[in-house]
Amino acid sequence: MLYPKKVKFRKWQKNRQNPKFIGAETRGTDLSFGSFGLKATSYNQLTSNQIESARKVIARSAGKTGRIWIRVFPDRPFTQKAAEVPMGKGKGEPQGFCVDVLPGRIIFEIDGIPADVAREALRKAGTKLPVKAKVVARAH
Repeated sequence: MLYPKKVKFRKWQKNRQNPKFIGAETRGTDLSFGSFGLKATSYNQLTSNQIESARKVIARSAGKTGRIWIRVFPDRPFTQKAAEVPMGKGKGEPQGFCVDVLPGRIIFEIDGIPADVAREALRKAGTKLPVKAKVVARAH
């Protein structure tokens, strides 16, 4: 699982943006390393567990020759209150780390395997994530 070595604050405040009006990503929108990538087309938060789950799917398909790049890193702590606890009495305890993914962000890149295998691996990985995503290829 991905998580930062150290954080300045244990708990962050909620991001109070309306997801309906969230704009597109400006950084990390183009393929930089691989020939194929998984690009988010909707907004959501990805937890480190979800990223790891998708990475395993890609790694299984890529085999030994394939090379994988993870283009997002979960550095935002998220909290959760225990089940069936009444409201009040403070914020919940930190549960893990997540990353905000805006539309247009490349999440994974892959190279070194045939095109059809790469597309299928990324499609399967996309089903593990809470964002809508599409497979993109490098323009030759």
